[in-house]
Amino acid sequence: MITFPNAKINLGLNVVERRADGYHNLETVFYPIPLQDILEVNTFDEAPALEVPAGADVALHAAGITIAGEAEDNLVVKAYRLLKGEFALPPVHIHMFKHIPSGAGLGGGSADATFMLRLLREKFSLPLTDDELEERAARLGADCAFFVRNAPAFATGIGNIFTPLPQLSLKGWQILLVKPDIFVSTRDAFSLIRPHKPVRPLTEIVTLLVTEWREAGMNNDFEESVFAKYPAIGAIKEQLYALGAGYASMSGSGSSVFGIFPSEASLPTDESLKKMFPDSFCWHSILN
Repeated sequence: MITFPNAKINLGLNVVERRADGYHNLETVFYPIPLQDILEVNTFDEAPALEVPAGADVALHAAGITIAGEAEDNLVVKAYRLLKGEFALPPVHIHMFKHIPSGAGLGGGSADATFMLRLLREKFSLPLTDDELEERAARLGADCAFFVRNAPAFATGIGNIFTPLPQLSLKGWQILLVKPDIFVSTRDAFSLIRPHKPVRPLTEIVTLLVTEWREAGMNNDFEESVFAKYPAIGAIKEQLYALGAGYASMSGSGSSVFGIFPSEASLPTDESLKKMFPDSFCWHSILN
């Protein structure tokens, strides 16, 4: 069985207060985008010719963008083990093709984990509602639960409390995403933040036209410190505006930057983008 985990972008990101537990409360809007990984799961019996480590109950076969770390630490394996402990699942092969860049603020790892839960529920007919799957996804990561329903949502808390925004749609708009070869430490990004309440609620701003978001005060609080340390990331945002973006921003704590363009905008070719943003991952699509 195959599934296609997709990324998300943050439309605005406000760090509103530091919590007693050392974490921070956020306000942001998660919006799914059609940049996808690929996940396939087969039982050992369904793929007997594939190599299995001695004594293993799960085998992870990865391709595409290189994934750092051991297989046992990968969120898709942790997702399998989470449900196996509850439902006694059979041993499985997991094939994962990574296309969503890591360390980009796009939620790729969280999407993979939650889509793994969703795939296992479907493949093995597990008696789990969406609410119950959200509870289990939240054990894997703060934003994992978003990908259960995978629809625009206002996120609060540490990015783990979601309020659906069914009225928010960017269907037909174009997105251009640029991820430079720069690693931004989330820990360092948070350490430089000065928490504050936004002047205008994000839930109000997203009801405006995309071209009004910037003037209305939609921003990512991480940009000030990240752009100061990595001017090249800030320069990408300005280039996207120069290309005609109605709105542009860094996603999450970086380092990817996206621009949202009107459907009629004529964007550079792939070759031109490579020259414009050297050593960067560039991706363009029409939003669903």
